[in-house]
Amino acid sequence: MEPTVAEVVTWTQKYMPFGDSYLAPALVAAIPLIILFVMLAVMRKPGHKAAFVATSAAVLLSIFVWGMPAGLALSATAFGAAYGLFPIVWIVITAIWIYNMTVESGEFEIIKNSLASITEDRRLQAIFIAFAFGSFIEGTAGFGTPVAITAAMLVGLGFNPLYAAGICLIANTAPVAFGAIGIPIVVAAQVTDIDMMKISAICGRQLPFLSVIVPLWLAVTMSGWKRAMEVLPACIVAGVCFAGTQFVMSNFHGPYLPDIASAIVTIIGLFLFLKVWKPKNVWHFPDEPASACAVTKCDYSAGQVIRAWGPYIILAFMVLLWGLDPVKKVLDAVTPFKFDWPGLHKLVIKTAPVVAKDAPYAAVFKVNLLSAAGTAILFSGLLSVLIIPNYSFGKAFACLGRTVYQLRFPIVTIAMILGLAIIMNYSGMSSTLGLAFTATGKWFPFFAPILGWLGVFLTGSDTSANALFGSLQKTTAQQIGVDPALCVAANSSGGVTGKMISPQSISVATAASNMVGKEGDIFRFTLKHSMAMVLFVSCLTMLQAYSLSWMLP
Repeated sequence: MEPTVAEVVTWTQKYMPFGDSYLAPALVAAIPLIILFVMLAVMRKPGHKAAFVATSAAVLLSIFVWGMPAGLALSATAFGAAYGLFPIVWIVITAIWIYNMTVESGEFEIIKNSLASITEDRRLQAIFIAFAFGSFIEGTAGFGTPVAITAAMLVGLGFNPLYAAGICLIANTAPVAFGAIGIPIVVAAQVTDIDMMKISAICGRQLPFLSVIVPLWLAVTMSGWKRAMEVLPACIVAGVCFAGTQFVMSNFHGPYLPDIASAIVTIIGLFLFLKVWKPKNVWHFPDEPASACAVTKCDYSAGQVIRAWGPYIILAFMVLLWGLDPVKKVLDAVTPFKFDWPGLHKLVIKTAPVVAKDAPYAAVFKVNLLSAAGTAILFSGLLSVLIIPNYSFGKAFACLGRTVYQLRFPIVTIAMILGLAIIMNYSGMSSTLGLAFTATGKWFPFFAPILGWLGVFLTGSDTSANALFGSLQKTTAQQIGVDPALCVAANSSGGVTGKMISPQSISVATAASNMVGKEGDIFRFTLKHSMAMVLFVSCLTMLQAYSLSWMLP
């Protein structure tokens, strides 16, 4: 009897390719991640170069150490790269395209002026711009864009450059897990096969505890406890507005809009509050004259300000519409295109102890072109052309071309990082790492956020950290009997606290604040804040795993 095709080409994962414990194989499986760390943090190589070398190392290890057939290894890497391009890069390109159009048309100057005209107090300006507006940009674009924009805005308002960069990095924490239209959560669900809504809901029951204190954290960092108390009411309004909206949206709508909705509610809430309340003392930096922080007069009419914000208002509405299940089902019915990835679908067999019994590993690529969040943003941009003055579709498409060129290296980096994540998953390397982490036993939930923190430090992206460690978190949680969704969500929640010390984020901040060459100063400025925040998330995750498990959905 002739063997079937499946019997010829299937390959069963090995989690202990050598030795009689998981420790030594785990150290070898960590080599691609170590390469990323050394090239990014020590050698300071560009992200696309580090990702290429790390991914190449992972492919070679999967073939020569884990015994994966070369064809399967290359197909898995290509599958990951393709997912990086769609839907992830599709979202990044369209989101930054809208931002670039507002800058190119001059409308962004109106946005900046409208924000700067609200208050002259440096603490409140930082909360308004770095926290509230930065969260809005994180929600629509992510991937370093909010730090670049807000740091430049604060320097333009006269902030000390070190504080402008450091404050924006610290503020860009709580919104990161839902950044770029929720891509970090989408990726976490994709690489772990855990329900996306459950991951979103758990993050929405962790991050609001951080969100509610970040405005006060910023004020204390800038002016100390005593002076921060002068703006405590505004800190409470900003924190409660953001945290409350973040909880509701992440639990009842999904991961796409928590940042955008929270930022809008916070901006409106803080704006209205500052209309009726002012701090007793106006604070400015010790090394600047009081006159330097005089409030900027709004030079535009209410209609011009609303028009300038129009593209982002349209974007918020379109993404909200696209996130509704009935709408998504209709759009998916129009473009129901998906296919089994050639040379990979169900050809890799997961085995014990990762699964109870042997199970084929599916690899299905969905081209849900119409229902993709990036398409909602594309339509938002096209509609925005109609309200941007002296702008045309010709200029818009030319801007789109320039945006793609501008993002050429991030596009390659994202594709490579997703390729690295998927080859580590399909070869069993991630599972080997995860099984080694079971040695921490019941303490693993405490370390789960720290793993995400390390991942974001290495890659500069919560999306990439979830792609790298999501499967590992799931495997380890299953081994110790903890809800896998909690550890996967904790990877994302902990990861947000690593953003402020990531070499890529710091590079963006130094460029935006004219501090190139001072990366070490900013790293030292943010390190203690990063460590304090990740320990906070670690303690919360540990409690939610056991004594506070009722908090989970």
